[in-house]
Amino acid sequence: MTKRIAVLASGRGSNFQAVIDAIREGMVPAECVALITDNPQAYAIGRARAAEIPVMVVEYDSFSAREAYERALLSVMQQCNADLFVLAGYMRIVGNEIVQAFFGRMINIHPALLPAFPGLHGQRQALLHGVKVSGCTVHFVDENLDGGPVIVQRCVPVLEGDDEDTLAVRILKQEHRCLPEAIRLFCEGRLHIEGRTVRIV
Repeated sequence: MTKRIAVLASGRGSNFQAVIDAIREGMVPAECVALITDNPQAYAIGRARAAEIPVMVVEYDSFSAREAYERALLSVMQQCNADLFVLAGYMRIVGNEIVQAFFGRMINIHPALLPAFPGLHGQRQALLHGVKVSGCTVHFVDENLDGGPVIVQRCVPVLEGDDEDTLAVRILKQEHRCLPEAIRLFCEGRLHIEGRTVRIV
């Protein structure tokens, strides 16, 4: 049975595009029912419209307080009636009420090998620490920043002379593979959370 997914993105939406393409090519048994964004200027909006995916804008700056924004976002997410919510370059921390409402049904992609280098600028953090291997992680979202159970990870080498941009490009190629893979596993009912471990069956 085809699952309903909704994607949250704030910017370019290249991972969103990778998901759209994977669905179109039959690699992911899902229907993308919405793009939700906090940024009315997000390039991802154009990608959604090109794919005839409904767009829901919940602009952070239009709310007087974060709590009001979170309530509006939760309401929009509930309206989607999605089986899975995918954070793909969504640049805001999701509040606990939303996490609790959708635990086990919300995933995020992060450009580092968690639990190393959570938060912003994972690629920069990796370079500053002098690591020899970096990569990306898809994980379930919980109350901890980039701290939920890991679903899929992919590694890339950190090369001599890398800067933040060159490393980011190499990681992004793996993100575009990782995220559709994790969504496919979810849609096939193959992910089981056992404490901090995600079992793939």
